[in-house]
Amino acid sequence: MRTVFIERGFEDWRRQSRQLLQAGIAPHELTWTNGQAGSDLFAAAAGDDGGTPGPPRPTRVPRELPALLECASRFRAGDRWALLYRVLWRVAHGDRSAMLAGDRDGGELQRRIRQVRREAHHMEAFVRFRERPQTEGAPRFVAWHEPAYDVLELVTEHFLARLGRVGWLIATPDAAAQSNGVEARLLHPCPPELAAMARSTADDTDELWRAYYSSTFNPARVNAGLARQHMPARFWKHLPEGVLIARLAANAQLSRPHRSQAAAVAEKVGQQVQVCTEQARPKRPLPSSLETCRNCALWRDATCAVPGEGPKTAGLMLVGEQPGDQEDLAGRPFIGPAGRLLDRQLADADLRRAEVYVTNAVKHFKWQAGGGLPPLRRHRTPDAEEIAACRPWLEQELAQVRPRVVVALGRTALAALLQASDPTRLRLADFLGRPRWHNGRWVVAAPHPAAILRSEGTLRERLIGELQTALRQAATLQAD
Repeated sequence: MRTVFIERGFEDWRRQSRQLLQAGIAPHELTWTNGQAGSDLFAAAAGDDGGTPGPPRPTRVPRELPALLECASRFRAGDRWALLYRVLWRVAHGDRSAMLAGDRDGGELQRRIRQVRREAHHMEAFVRFRERPQTEGAPRFVAWHEPAYDVLELVTEHFLARLGRVGWLIATPDAAAQSNGVEARLLHPCPPELAAMARSTADDTDELWRAYYSSTFNPARVNAGLARQHMPARFWKHLPEGVLIARLAANAQLSRPHRSQAAAVAEKVGQQVQVCTEQARPKRPLPSSLETCRNCALWRDATCAVPGEGPKTAGLMLVGEQPGDQEDLAGRPFIGPAGRLLDRQLADADLRRAEVYVTNAVKHFKWQAGGGLPPLRRHRTPDAEEIAACRPWLEQELAQVRPRVVVALGRTALAALLQASDPTRLRLADFLGRPRWHNGRWVVAAPHPAAILRSEGTLRERLIGELQTALRQAATLQAD
């Protein structure tokens, strides 16, 4: 086993690998390491029987291969030089699949190239320069950055063109790029005094920027996963606003996520109603009486009230429990996953959604915050007081639409229609398949589509069958 030492990066690897390849030394015979060689290129490691390199062999490789290998060499990994030589060896011996993503070596090569290019893009986007007092011979703008890979050389031309004829410095833990406004030079390794300068320079505008960032922060649009995808958290510590992000995101999780302003602005009287009418429901304004309903506390955490939807008069009405998360944001009933399942079941029962009036017993979304950022809005079942508070709006809809048949989707809807004082004592199973004549109309009980989505296996099949039976019963009773 031979040990190959790489002292000066890719160019050193390229020179040595060319000699190794011409000598016919296979990848499995080599160990690659960074550092200074203690002996010549072909020195044998302890325990190796040595051997004399053979005569040079001519090698031919595709024109694009050196650029691919050079880019992948910037990926920091213990086997970076070994992988490059393995790919070079295979391609030089006629196996060009070693360059392709479908190959084991080629796939890893292409993955590292993508990571390096993405890191270069990150560096171009997230380097934050700070201005220093103007002194002769010193850079005017300095930045400290910690890239994951060796991409400083790739982005130097970008900053040279971007900053024009001013002096600047980008220091990293491994190297530095310094420009006098005309040309830039790379320093390997980064001189300690330049690193100290870049890390210690403060900007007088940082406090102003943090104040602006805090005041314009939108808690309603917090999406930590997407934020980290576009700007990994390792860059936050080098941004002036980085110290604020965790606190602002945590406050957004604990407060009302639907607010689209900073807390100081959102607390102003009337602001929340204005956001609901202008943003959440631009196409179909709610009746003012329902919009301003304060009969229970659910309005405080909901985006807006969600009325029923359908023909002005209809022979069939479907009543669910309450709006879901998507319905709460869009202001329309049954448009989320449960609504799509309901549409499919209506079609299977030869019913058309456009001819059916759909609504909910409770008009505001009741939820509690779950985990994650932004927090998951978990469904909570309305209690008897909340059902009773919304009953006037359901009765108003019943009087306007005048349905002959009403399908109660779930126990909460059934309790609202039958005016049960304690919904928890009502068993949906007691009413399945048994239509009841109540207040001049048929009431048919059925499982809620959301309950079907939460079930699996035979239970799911049984609930779908019960919903189909109820819809077919309703269609028959409507036609009688």
